[in-house]
Amino acid sequence: MDLKGQTALVTGAGKGIGRAVALKLASCGADVVINYAGSEEAAKKTAQDCESFGVKALCIKCDVSDEKQVEEMVKEAAGHFGGIDILVNNAGITKDNIILRMSEQDFDDVIAINLKGVFNCMKHVSKLMLKSRYGRIISISSVVGIRGNAGQVNYSASKAGVIGMTKSLAKELASKGITVNAVAPGMIETDMTGGMKQEARERMLSSIPCGSMGKAEDIAEAVCFFAGKKSGYITGQVLSVDGGMAV
Repeated sequence: MDLKGQTALVTGAGKGIGRAVALKLASCGADVVINYAGSEEAAKKTAQDCESFGVKALCIKCDVSDEKQVEEMVKEAAGHFGGIDILVNNAGITKDNIILRMSEQDFDDVIAINLKGVFNCMKHVSKLMLKSRYGRIISISSVVGIRGNAGQVNYSASKAGVIGMTKSLAKELASKGITVNAVAPGMIETDMTGGMKQEARERMLSSIPCGSMGKAEDIAEAVCFFAGKKSGYITGQVLSVDGGMAV
């Protein structure tokens, strides 16, 4: 995969899947904009590791649920690199609980980051892509956005919403040289899944035909496929990378 001369914006790129995606794209030659909302140290480490591949990296702190912040981030990124060719919507949070114990705030917070944040980034980055009549938009959904999961009404709703937006935007932008796809990870070894209770962890593992958790690098490979020029006739698709969970 040759992405030399292209610029990728990856949200939530300081750790986990976002970090793996940023590193993979950098290894293929893309300059990378590393968005983060929390740890600046983690973001800088990701940037440093990306630069080891001989590309340029820029860290930008931004709360993707805030449209004005996203607009400023996109302007800064485009001003620094001259444009954005690849957008990877990865930033996300969980606030799990059964619905009777889930607060309105917990629901709103997850929807704001996981769904509205994707909308904000899609909206402002697609403006740039329309001008250049080229772009690759890849959003990280989830297997629970396809099949649901007890205790994750808010998270499942947000990730199902990402799939709906992906398919809708794909139809809007297909004639303009811009593809819009999603990757739906299953149970992946990250800080987020590392905090699961052992009982829940074992229950999830028992539902994976492959019998093991995936790695962040597995998701990065799928994202890189969608990011390439050779995938230009693929749009509006959801690729499950889940060891068979959604089968």
